[in-house]
Amino acid sequence: MHIMEGMLPGLWPLFWYMVSLPVVVYGVIRIKKITEEHPESKPLLAVSGAFVFVLSSLKMPSFTGSCSHPTGNGLAAVLFGPAVASVLAAIVLLFQALLLAHGGISTLGANIFSMGIVGPLCAWLIYKGIQQMGWSPSLGIFLAAAAGDLLTYVTTATQLALAFPLPTFTASFTNFMTIFAVTQIPLAIGEGLLTVVIFEYIMKLRPDILEKLNVIGPKIKESVKAVA
Repeated sequence: MHIMEGMLPGLWPLFWYMVSLPVVVYGVIRIKKITEEHPESKPLLAVSGAFVFVLSSLKMPSFTGSCSHPTGNGLAAVLFGPAVASVLAAIVLLFQALLLAHGGISTLGANIFSMGIVGPLCAWLIYKGIQQMGWSPSLGIFLAAAAGDLLTYVTTATQLALAFPLPTFTASFTNFMTIFAVTQIPLAIGEGLLTVVIFEYIMKLRPDILEKLNVIGPKIKESVKAVA
């Protein structure tokens, strides 16, 4: 998913920076508010960032100019909201660009938009929808993590197709998505399952924090305590 340095032509790098920056700034404000209201959530915030870093560093080549890998953005989005997830993704992507030659500085805005904004937003909306329907949080986190992963790659394919609409945008998008799908669909399923394991461990260990963050309701918290 990481679009490499110099891959985007013209003004596209500037455009994606301009789109992504306001969301990241808002995310910083949200982090400040959440950590002030719930200081006990700081370790969980750090774990969420580490999860994004580790998973998104496990890359495999998909075609010239990009790669496939898990994203880890669904967990952060569900726990803290999509704006906070955008900040974590921005930090991770910056470190990866500078230290791992994974992605780039000129393409940082585009990569933040796909992995830090669209993916987390879709994941958060899916989880909240499952929560409203009263379904299992584990099902919600699985679908959220898998969808956050896949939608990240749909966005990257869209960004590349917009930059290289040859012979047409539709044809270019189809080509990019076809290449991504070979590796990304099984990766998304695997990421969903792994995220469920991490989420259930957090839910068992600190259901009180998840309730304060409105990730689970009081009934789920009590049922977790009863099982424990």
